[in-house]
Amino acid sequence: MRSEPQSLAAGRRSYLSTIAVLGAGAIATVLAALPYKVFDLDRYAIPKEFTLHLTATLAAVAAIVALGRSATGANTRPNTRSASPAIPLSRVDTLLIGFLLFSGASAFLSQNGWLAARGLAISVSGIVLFWVAHSLARAGWARSVLALMAAAITVAAATSLLQAYGAETELFSLNRSPGGTLGNRNFVAHLAAIGVPLLIVIILRARRIAGATLGAMAIAIVSAALVLSRSRAAWVATAVALLCVLPAAWRGWQSMRGRSSGMPRQPSGEGPPSVSLRGSVAFAAIAAGIIAAVTLPNSLNWKSPSPYLDSVINVTNYREGSGHGRLIQYANTARLAISHPVLGVGPGNWAVVYPKVAPKSDPSLDTDDGGMTANPWPSSDWAAFLSERGVPATICLALALLGLIVAAARAAAQAVDDGRADRLLIALALAATVLAIVAVGAFDAVLLLPAPSLIAWSIVGALAGSLEPPPAERGSIRVPVFMQRVAIVIVLVAGGAAVVRSASEVVAMALYVAATRTGVNDHTLELATRMDPGSYRIQLRLAESYAHGRSCSRARTHGAAARALFPTAAAPRHVLAECTAAGGTR
Repeated sequence: MRSEPQSLAAGRRSYLSTIAVLGAGAIATVLAALPYKVFDLDRYAIPKEFTLHLTATLAAVAAIVALGRSATGANTRPNTRSASPAIPLSRVDTLLIGFLLFSGASAFLSQNGWLAARGLAISVSGIVLFWVAHSLARAGWARSVLALMAAAITVAAATSLLQAYGAETELFSLNRSPGGTLGNRNFVAHLAAIGVPLLIVIILRARRIAGATLGAMAIAIVSAALVLSRSRAAWVATAVALLCVLPAAWRGWQSMRGRSSGMPRQPSGEGPPSVSLRGSVAFAAIAAGIIAAVTLPNSLNWKSPSPYLDSVINVTNYREGSGHGRLIQYANTARLAISHPVLGVGPGNWAVVYPKVAPKSDPSLDTDDGGMTANPWPSSDWAAFLSERGVPATICLALALLGLIVAAARAAAQAVDDGRADRLLIALALAATVLAIVAVGAFDAVLLLPAPSLIAWSIVGALAGSLEPPPAERGSIRVPVFMQRVAIVIVLVAGGAAVVRSASEVVAMALYVAATRTGVNDHTLELATRMDPGSYRIQLRLAESYAHGRSCSRARTHGAAARALFPTAAAPRHVLAECTAAGGTR
């Protein structure tokens, strides 16, 4: 009988290891950045992709081990069928698997396989973390997961505030201030919009005054960063998320208060009056953060004397500026989706194909090279998924998110009937978080990026897992020990490949910067291209170096490689034309 408590203890340690990996990975992903300014957004995206894939790989392995040990510890006869862990397979899980399968097929047929692999890997790692967080929540660790995600969001917001109030470091970008260690103020705002519902619920569910106080401080920081970002997409997403769930929250709470009237107050102080007080604290903290952001002097050089009011007024402005540019981009992106309806043009390949359908006057194109886009992603998750992954993949993802909202609505209704305030809060938080993800993703890239992908999928997984009962025989599949080991090997191989790929890109960037700082060193750049053959910037720079040195045979090799990555780009054609005109043959 001693083996049973030992197995349970081993399972507990495995769950704690999973939580530690997930929390450390979330904070590391938020903070990961490189000082190589020449690489612009990639100096933030690539190191964050590395930490995302490493986190997903290690957390998935730890979660599989934890499930196996918990199943063994829960049975007196290990190594039997009943000792195998039960894995629930819901409709949402099936739809997410379908999304990944269609995305994989799209990546296989894409023009730029390097970008396709990056885009696919982000989706796979994000959804794997959804399943990891889901399993942790079903095992009773939802509070820990949600607290760590809230901490990561607060850290991101704090770095944004540091930059807004004068902190300087090579890791910050001046062009998109105050983006902090995310490099772009919109990216910080995305996380803030996704995190506001979570932080409100953390305050409402706090078991101690210290927990509520920390939650209030966090939401004040996040609210201030959200205001200073001037991200209209994030503002709209926050409003949509809160306004859609507040009526349901009010009706449910009033119903529960009515049932509890006339009953003695619970000794623990967890009744409706206590939660109402915490709600007041939460909204007071939000108000404090907003007021501080608007009134305190900062180092942001806004051109307008009333920048925040102007942003509010222009929320729905689609006749000029970025709003008008988005409409043009969406219309041209729709043409891509119509011409490639089944599998799209490939994950990450929007930037490769978009210049073919966009007129030269399109504001999404790079002004220096009309054959390139200004940004590597479209200004919408949904535009990207439709054009890059195809209609079936997008439908799978949309239905999965809709399924989560429906599950949250059902759980909220049942919670009101049962008088379970805590379950009502979790259900409302899940609905609000998914709505925020959908809304902000309609105007900006969110799930295409590593940091918001890690945090958003983890939050949704933990909240959804908290609403489900423990796995039963029906609706679940039993995984034999042998298949658990196979799953670990698959995760290690696939995840390891993504980690190595991202690490190679980081090394290539370092080599490029080292070569250019000391004068172009072709040998170092050659090594950089071997580390990252999919880097357009490095391939083009090496081609230009060889062309100027009249080593045109090598220039043609790297110029052709750059042109293969982005066929519409003008710069590789200029390099090849320069060699042709010079008649160089060396």
